[in-house]
Amino acid sequence: MEAVMKIKSLVLGLSLAATAAFGAAAENWKLAVTDVEGMERLQLEWGPFKSALEEATGDTFEFFPVNSRTAVAEALRGETVDFVVSGPAEYVVINKLTNATPLIGLGRPDYHCTIVVRADSGINLPTDLKGKKVAFGDIGSTSNMLCPMQVLADYGVDPVNDIEKTHTSRNIAFEALKNGDIDALGMNAGTFVGVRNGQSELPYGFFKMIARSGDLPNDMIMVGAHVPQDVAMKVRDAILGSKAQVIAGITAHEENDKYVGMDLVAIEDGAYDYVRSMYANAGYPQFDNFIGD
Repeated sequence: MEAVMKIKSLVLGLSLAATAAFGAAAENWKLAVTDVEGMERLQLEWGPFKSALEEATGDTFEFFPVNSRTAVAEALRGETVDFVVSGPAEYVVINKLTNATPLIGLGRPDYHCTIVVRADSGINLPTDLKGKKVAFGDIGSTSNMLCPMQVLADYGVDPVNDIEKTHTSRNIAFEALKNGDIDALGMNAGTFVGVRNGQSELPYGFFKMIARSGDLPNDMIMVGAHVPQDVAMKVRDAILGSKAQVIAGITAHEENDKYVGMDLVAIEDGAYDYVRSMYANAGYPQFDNFIGD
């Protein structure tokens, strides 16, 4: 009888050990980046980040190339991608369409937008822009369209009906502002400083900011609704526990220089309500479609 009990105990012990080993088995995840098309660019620009994720978590991450933000949403709905690196504007729509949630915020330094005019324009307040020509950047961009439109709305200027708005590239917009073809430019504040500093033929005070936003909600790593919450939290905690290595992976390529000096932080959906307000003030109150797609 005693021998039988020992055998049963041994079998139970082996069973528990096997269960524990299975539970600790590495996962294989699919990873997408919303604004990077093609496997070659993913490998080049985000390969070090993928390697850092694998080292931090003990899991395997495979790139899932996408050619549009709509393709990201479809992949999340179809459960063919698990984690996505995304900006705030993309996230708000993807969340509405798929119930994906933010996992980790990519805290970009000085991530805010501004309204720029010529210093000699006589325009000093956003309200002075009513009835005037204002240019914005890429349609659907958080910091180059939605944010500056929200800044105008915060000052009582309807960005849909009170101004004559246009969308163009930053270099063309700067030339238009410099030449007086437009009255103001709404854009990412850091980008403005960079372009302004590159205008060596102009005096430092040729342009001026008349308004700026607060710091914008972070870019993020989001997780699909199909990934169990406890598993997602383990991935989050592992990444935050190795944040220096993960940050080094993100900033390894010059295309990601906007993240230099960044932090990684736990983040929740409510942080993006301000972006939802941006959509509403820009004339897209449902935020269930990608603007410009």
